[in-house]
Amino acid sequence: MTAFTRPAGPRSLADRQEAASAGTAVLRGILAEDGARLLLLVPDPHARFAAVELAAPFAASVLDDGYGVCSYVFAWTPSRDPLKASGVLGGYLEGFGDLRMRLDAASAIPLGERTWAVVCDAEWPSGTVAELAPREVLRGQLAALEGLGLGPSVGIEHEVVFRDSAGVPLTTHGVDYAVGGTERLAPLLRDLRTALDDAGLGVESARAECHPGQYEIVLRHRDALSACDDVLLQQLIVRRVAARHGVTADYLAAPEPGQGNSGHVHLSLSAMDGSEPDLLGGFLAGVLRDARALTAVWAPTWNSYVRLRTAPFSPREVRWGYDDRTASVRVAGPSSSPRLEFRFAGADAQPHLVVAALLAAGRFGLEEGLAPPDAGVTVGSLATSPWEALPLLERVGELLGPAVAAQLAALLTEEIESSLDTVTDWQRRRGALRS
Repeated sequence: MTAFTRPAGPRSLADRQEAASAGTAVLRGILAEDGARLLLLVPDPHARFAAVELAAPFAASVLDDGYGVCSYVFAWTPSRDPLKASGVLGGYLEGFGDLRMRLDAASAIPLGERTWAVVCDAEWPSGTVAELAPREVLRGQLAALEGLGLGPSVGIEHEVVFRDSAGVPLTTHGVDYAVGGTERLAPLLRDLRTALDDAGLGVESARAECHPGQYEIVLRHRDALSACDDVLLQQLIVRRVAARHGVTADYLAAPEPGQGNSGHVHLSLSAMDGSEPDLLGGFLAGVLRDARALTAVWAPTWNSYVRLRTAPFSPREVRWGYDDRTASVRVAGPSSSPRLEFRFAGADAQPHLVVAALLAAGRFGLEEGLAPPDAGVTVGSLATSPWEALPLLERVGELLGPAVAAQLAALLTEEIESSLDTVTDWQRRRGALRS
C-alpha cells in the first residue's frame, strides 16, 4: 500500500493526518526532480476546484509553506463574479486578499505528464481555518462525530451524460445496464478506465444508466474526506478525457425534463469501541427530520429543482425503505452491516457540504435520541423551488453554522436573481404562443 492509497472503510482524522505526513515525504522526492509539476486544488461551493499549478523546484517549498489563493473563491458565483454579500461573506471579498492553501498529501493523485494533483485545505494568514471552505465544514462535522466515538465510511455515485460536439447524447435512448447500444461510448470509456486506474482512485463499478448518453462510474467506499475529494477528482479526469474525444461531460442535475443525474451518498458508521452504531435509529431519524430544511444543500441550482419536480426517481417525498429505490433513503447491504443510501442530492451538489449536512443531521438525531418512522411512511417533502428552500436556511445555521447558512443564502439568492435576469428559449416559446 502506497502513501496515497485510499483504504476502504472509515479512517479517523488522526489516521488521515498520518497518511498526509507520509504522502508529503513521498511528494518531496517526486518534486525534487526537474520537470515535475504540482496542481493545487481547493473545492469551492459550486462542486468544482479552484486551481494553481506550480513547477519544480519551487513546488517543493509549498509542501511546508502552502500557497496563496484569493479568498473570494468561497464567495463567488458560478461565473466567478463576487457575490453580493455582507457580514461574514464580506470578509472574503474585502480587499480580495489571499488565503493560504495547505496541502493534504493524503489526497494526492498522478495526472500524467509528471503532474500531481493535491487537494488543499484553506486558512487565513493568521492560521485560523476558512470557515466557508466546504472541506473545513466537513472536517468540523467529522470531528464532532468522532466526539461520539463514531466514524463514517462513504461512497458517492455521480451520474453523467456524455454528449457529442453538437450536444447530442452518445446513445439515442436509455441504456440502463446495457452492453448493446453503448458502442459510441466504448472508445471514451476505454480511455476513462485507463486514466482513472492510473490515478489510483479505486473504481468499484461502472455501467450504462437510464437516460440517453448517461453513465455511472462508482468509486469504492472510503473515509468521508477522501470520498468527497475523489468524486471531484474523478469529475476532473472524466471531463479532461471526454474533451480529448470531442465530448462534453454533463453533470447537470436535470439533463432534460424528466431526467436526473443524481449524487447519491452511501454511508455507514463504525464505532471506535466496537459497539453497534445506531445507524437505523437516531441517525436515520435525524436526517429524515432535517431533510427538507437542507434542500438548498441537496439542490443548490435552478436546474436542481427541475430534477426534483420532474425526474421519476427524484426524492420529493421524505421516507425510507429497505432496498427501495423509490424512497429518498434506501437501506442497502446485508442485515449484518447495513448502509444508508441517501438519494436527495443531484450531481450538481457540493459533495463536502452534502456529506457534512448528513453527518450533522444524523448526529443531532443520535444526541437527541430520536426514533425514525416506520419504513414506507412519508414524513414530509423537500422544497420544490429555490424560493421555498431559501427561508429554511435558519435550520441549516443550527446544523452547519451561521456562516455556512449565510453563504448558502447568498448563493441561492444569486441563482434566483440570475435566472430572473435571463431570457431563455422557454420564455421565447411561451411568448410565441401568445402571438
